[in-house]
Amino acid sequence: MTATETTATAPAWARQRVRAADWTALAEELNTYGCAATPQLLTAAECRDLIALYDDTQRFRNTVDMARHRFGSGQYRYFTHDLPEPVAALRAALYPYLLDIARDWARRLGRPAPWPDSLDEWIARCHAAGQDRSAQILLRYAEGDWNALHRDVFGDMVFPLQVVIGLDEYGTDYTGGEFLLVEQRPRAQSRGTTVPLRQGRGLVFTTRDRPVRTKRGWSAGATRHGVSTVRTGRRHALGIVFHDAT
Repeated sequence: MTATETTATAPAWARQRVRAADWTALAEELNTYGCAATPQLLTAAECRDLIALYDDTQRFRNTVDMARHRFGSGQYRYFTHDLPEPVAALRAALYPYLLDIARDWARRLGRPAPWPDSLDEWIARCHAAGQDRSAQILLRYAEGDWNALHRDVFGDMVFPLQVVIGLDEYGTDYTGGEFLLVEQRPRAQSRGTTVPLRQGRGLVFTTRDRPVRTKRGWSAGATRHGVSTVRTGRRHALGIVFHDAT
């Protein structure tokens, strides 16, 4: 079954934008760096609409103050399962393309690939295993805020890729606040990657690790991600995760 066929439940606009990516090149970049940028997934107006939702607390199941939990500085909110239409649409449209990469990574690492063709079926399996809370996230950083290096695992049911979308204009609405990815290479020192988030564009990245070729074959390169200190302005981002939380 091809990715195009399995995106039938996503609306046409989301399918069209996701399909516009060069997924062969994107997969190669993920294999090399652990992250890769997509073309425009949201318009500037759609980004502003999502930012405006941040203060509507009824749309969220939980708010996390990062400083309180020593996660860094800033705040983020988890959506309820009643997701905004653009979030649900892009999640459904992205899943089949990321699924191909996830299965390839599992094959290289000799791991099970428990993810079915259907996102709905996979989420149902997460819920049956006790991971039944929405993990879709809206983040807000002010001047001086940052996010410590971490992984978004949330339980035993893990999808190995996720997507973050910048909602503000980098360099205009804020400076600093670059996305950070740090990879622990097998038997070597860590390697860091920084990426500015462009408004409306997605960044696909590994949730916990990726296959790295070594002299002994394929090994798992453990990876964490975070956000550098925001120098000026305010930064918002949308996190799309393909498993739910405990």
